[in-house]
Amino acid sequence: MSTKRTAVYLVGLVVFMTAAAYAAVPLYRMFCQITGFDGTPGVAEKAPGAVGTKTFTVAFNADVSPALPWAFKPEQHSLQAKAGDRFLAFYDAENLGNQAVTGTATFNVLPLKVAKYFKKIECFCFTRQTLQPGQKMKMPVSFFIDPAILDDPYVQEVTKIELSYTFFEAKKATALSSLAPQPVPGKTQTP
Repeated sequence: MSTKRTAVYLVGLVVFMTAAAYAAVPLYRMFCQITGFDGTPGVAEKAPGAVGTKTFTVAFNADVSPALPWAFKPEQHSLQAKAGDRFLAFYDAENLGNQAVTGTATFNVLPLKVAKYFKKIECFCFTRQTLQPGQKMKMPVSFFIDPAILDDPYVQEVTKIELSYTFFEAKKATALSSLAPQPVPGKTQTP
């Protein structure tokens, strides 16, 4: 009887550990979106509207993996933003190679401690992007800075926020992109 009970406990432990392994990535993703951990911005459906008088400089950065034959850059290097206002920025991508390539973007916000206040409404980073040889694409990102940033004493000195993207070839970025925030359920994303 004790051998049978031990076997049942061991099978239950294996089932639990397998379920925990499958749940780890979505739970980590959700944790990062809620807390801003590791520079992960949150996802929101809409901006609340301008609050306060403090202005932030939002700088845009773009990088490409050496294995991806793309040119990728922001259309503007920075903008001035007040907390709560919705902004739309564009990045330009071009496939410089001679075959279609699918890329996926990872991203973060610096300084890391303000990432939880940087909220994306729509972003090209939520889906894989395929560009044909020579194809160019404008990639939008719609965002706002959560007004709660104005009440956080640990970030009062921050006046500059950097949004940084790095594109990888999709087949090589699967593990990295699995940690990126996913689109808001029921919300259509813009490519």
